[in-house]
Amino acid sequence: MEFRIERNALTDAVAWAARVLPTRSPVPVLGGLLLEAADGRLSVSGLDYEASARIEVEAETIRPGRVLVLGRRLLDICRVLPERVVECAVEGSRFSLTGGGARFGLSVLPFDDYPALPVLPEVLGEVDAALFAAAVSQVVVAAGRDDTLPTLTGIRLALDGDAMTLAATDRYRFAVRTFGWKPGRDGISADVVVPARRLTEIARSFAPDGMVRIALDGGSAGFEQAGTRTTVRLFDGRLPRHDKLFAMTGAVTAGTDRVPLLAAVKRVAVVADGGSPLHLTFSGDSVLLQAGYEDDVASQRLPAVWDGADELTVAFNPGYLMDALGSFDAPAVRFELMGPGQRAMITGRTADQESPHRDTSAPDSAHRGADHQHLLMSVKPLL
Repeated sequence: MEFRIERNALTDAVAWAARVLPTRSPVPVLGGLLLEAADGRLSVSGLDYEASARIEVEAETIRPGRVLVLGRRLLDICRVLPERVVECAVEGSRFSLTGGGARFGLSVLPFDDYPALPVLPEVLGEVDAALFAAAVSQVVVAAGRDDTLPTLTGIRLALDGDAMTLAATDRYRFAVRTFGWKPGRDGISADVVVPARRLTEIARSFAPDGMVRIALDGGSAGFEQAGTRTTVRLFDGRLPRHDKLFAMTGAVTAGTDRVPLLAAVKRVAVVADGGSPLHLTFSGDSVLLQAGYEDDVASQRLPAVWDGADELTVAFNPGYLMDALGSFDAPAVRFELMGPGQRAMITGRTADQESPHRDTSAPDSAHRGADHQHLLMSVKPLL
């Protein structure tokens, strides 16, 4: 095996495939990357028992062949090579890399115990890469972190015709984003749970100015874009449905600018030690933020549109509230509040939609930015 390739192209390909390599594994060869050169192309692939990744790039093939080497060591070498053409070759039991006067050698790993790369499941359609990445980033903030409840650390991926829904919950918050995609045929329907960390890495890895092909079967999900392909094993369970939770019948509504509110939450939360709640009191044409206790307190008042007849105080975990507000890109947000210690829905709005002169007789769904919704459980105020 022998090939020549630009150093940056090799580094990018190795880095992309190395994302799936396990940090520690009882099977040493799973720390390896498989390099295959043939017909002017170089493929780099890696896998563990949860995910796989494969990327193809152009390379001048001198002698076709394949080699398995330690992936993270190879990546370290690629990053320090001079930015020149790199000549790579298998020489006996060593894989050599030479470029710009620098030369490295790596031990070759045996193929005997290296598993075959999983096949891509059936491709069901495609989605805009930038839209998909944005949606994943919006819902992942609500995914659980407790590995003893693995399903709650996942993101629900549901397909229903030309609509794709992503959802995540840790039982205290629930984020949902629905958007359009391009199914490959009529009548496509699916409902699976993908590990959130893996899906976030995958979504971020694709070029934003293209389409991503979505593939699913009973046990795995696949994602493919222009020479890159990755698969991930699905969780067995299902996330709870959000339909009834998101029915905010009888809620009181409030709206305010998102960026000033997020800045105020971060500012006031400085005194919220030990995860103590941050209080929002809506009344008249403002919202008052308060946190702290005894002499360590902070507060800030912001303009707001409030539909209630009386003032209402709700309290939230400040970190959860920051995550929720940060997941939106709209200039304003709308709160639907059921009361202290109950559900609170946050949706993104344009500034004119939060005008005090908007039509409040319209159906509730007409007010709600239904493509992205974030449900938080409020806590009992301490004030």
